[in-house]
Amino acid sequence: MATTKRRAIITEMAGNYSSRDPSRNRSQARVSAGLLMFRRKGDVLELPLVHPGGPFFAKKDEGVWTIPKGEALLTRAQIEFEEELGIRPHGNWIEFGSIKQKGGKTVHACAFECDLPESFKLKSNFFELEWPPHSGKLKKFPEIDRAEFFGEEVARRKISSAQVPFLDCLGIALNS
Repeated sequence: MATTKRRAIITEMAGNYSSRDPSRNRSQARVSAGLLMFRRKGDVLELPLVHPGGPFFAKKDEGVWTIPKGEALLTRAQIEFEEELGIRPHGNWIEFGSIKQKGGKTVHACAFECDLPESFKLKSNFFELEWPPHSGKLKKFPEIDRAEFFGEEVARRKISSAQVPFLDCLGIALNS
C-alpha cells in the first residue's frame, strides 16, 4: 500500500476515535504528542506503556497506562520520551494522526521500533500535590511510577481506552 494512502487511512481511523466530553470547557483542552515505541520478540509485538504516578492512580492498573507523551508535538514528544524513559528515541517514524481523550486533551502520536537497553532505569519528573486533601501539606509524586513492556493483547487492556486507536493504527501500519 502506498505510504500516502496508508497515512490517510491511519489518520482517518485515529480521527474517528474522538472521545470528546461536551461538558468540558474548550479552554481547558490541551494538546500533547506521544511516541509509541514497539519491539518484536520473535513473532510477538511488545509495547512499553507508562503508569501515571501519584495517589489517584496508585491502586489502579487496567485502563490507566498510557504511551509516553509530552505537551507539544513531535520534537517535544521526543524530549519528553527521553526525559521519562532515559533513552533518545530514533528510527523511522510512523505517523498516526491524533485522538481526543475523554478530558478534552488532543494527543498526536507517532510510533517507532526500538528496544530499551539492559541498563534501563526509569526516571520521571515530579509534581506537587496537596496530600492528603485539605491538609495544607504539599507532597511530591512522580509523573510516572512504572514503565513496562506488554504484549499487544495485554496492552489493549492496560492502555487508556482513548489511546487504543494508536494500537489499531500500529497494526495497520505494520501489516501494510
